[in-house]
Amino acid sequence: MPDSSMPDSKPQTRSAMRRARRALSPAQQRLAAERLARIISCQPFFLRSRRLAMYLANDGEIDPDFLLRLAARAGKQIYLPVLHPFRHNRLLFQRHRPGEPLVGNRYGIAEPPLDASRLVPSWSLDAVFLPLVAFDRDGNRLGMGGGFYDRTFAGSRRAHHFRPLLIGLAHRLQELASVPAEPWDIPLDAIATDRRLFYFRPGI
Repeated sequence: MPDSSMPDSKPQTRSAMRRARRALSPAQQRLAAERLARIISCQPFFLRSRRLAMYLANDGEIDPDFLLRLAARAGKQIYLPVLHPFRHNRLLFQRHRPGEPLVGNRYGIAEPPLDASRLVPSWSLDAVFLPLVAFDRDGNRLGMGGGFYDRTFAGSRRAHHFRPLLIGLAHRLQELASVPAEPWDIPLDAIATDRRLFYFRPGI
């Protein structure tokens, strides 16, 4: 059931939800990651996708590593977000294979060392899996507050009139009864938890 007992303000909600997901034990995190991979890996959009962007889990986020490795074994191309070196709060997407080296960015989050020859335009990805702090069943989500994904895909949508599927990933405990939507939020096409998948865009 959605949790309606969270604080009203965004900073308080972020803090409470981050504490809740960090409180999950390693065994709980692993089980959630395995369940998430099973749910997503049989979906039609996943089976037909060739270029998938994922993230490296941090701060208690649900871990897409099982899904990443499954996708790589199936011959799909995997891309990870890299902080744009010149544009504020923008992401680049770089090809990555499991086991390749990573470095810490300015936030202490692991990412591939920047290699311009391995970057692709964000609009050329088939699906992007992104982390959430909180979400509701209308597809609204609360992020960390930096606006990285919103800014990155707002530009893609304006320039090319299309964008990849945007799939939010979260633990089921991150669901709230309501999350306020902002005008600049890029809508999600689906949200997947370790229990179920919510679709917000028909036909995917």
